[in-house]
Amino acid sequence: MKKAFVFLLWALFLLGTSGNQEVLAEGKPRLVILPFLIEKDPVCPICHTVFRRGEILHGAQLTLTKLLYQKMAQKGIFELLPLEKVEEAFLQKDRVLFEREIRSSSIELGRELGGDFLFLGFLFRFEERVGSSWGAERPASVAFDLHLFRLRDGREVWSGRMDEVQRPLSENLLKFGSFLRRKARWLTAEELASVGMDERLMRLPGPTELEEMR
Repeated sequence: MKKAFVFLLWALFLLGTSGNQEVLAEGKPRLVILPFLIEKDPVCPICHTVFRRGEILHGAQLTLTKLLYQKMAQKGIFELLPLEKVEEAFLQKDRVLFEREIRSSSIELGRELGGDFLFLGFLFRFEERVGSSWGAERPASVAFDLHLFRLRDGREVWSGRMDEVQRPLSENLLKFGSFLRRKARWLTAEELASVGMDERLMRLPGPTELEEMR
């Protein structure tokens, strides 16, 4: 009888723990990450920041989209909608009409997918390094920006931007920390974008703060 009672208590404990985990999982806001959009115009259509124009390596927008997805998954503060599902819904939209009203169209799509927040990114430059990691004839150069929208009211609650050509430490001794994060060598464009994205996302508030922003 005693063993049966202990077993019952243990079963109730496991059920309670499982229930709490489900509540926590369900409590995470859902994040929609749209594929990065290539901007031929060097002006961001959302914030009107001007970026330096440059080359964009083929497939760079896919690279950035996957990087952002991986980094947000590692943070674990959102439930991420699968990229395949988002891309499928995105491709069904009329591209001309979508880009004509990019902000409202993106928010509408995010709501259709059942998201709580939406990341919209623009790519302006993605130039590959020419040379090796120890001696570059031309350093990697990357420019992009990110905008995070709260879908219940369409408000932009966070943004981050990168516009960088990798420089040697000798050109700016004040950026020693940045130099170390760049592994004290010449990076590829993808590596530079990854480090830059990490630096911007470090300043991303948590879901509670994002929900309370006015």
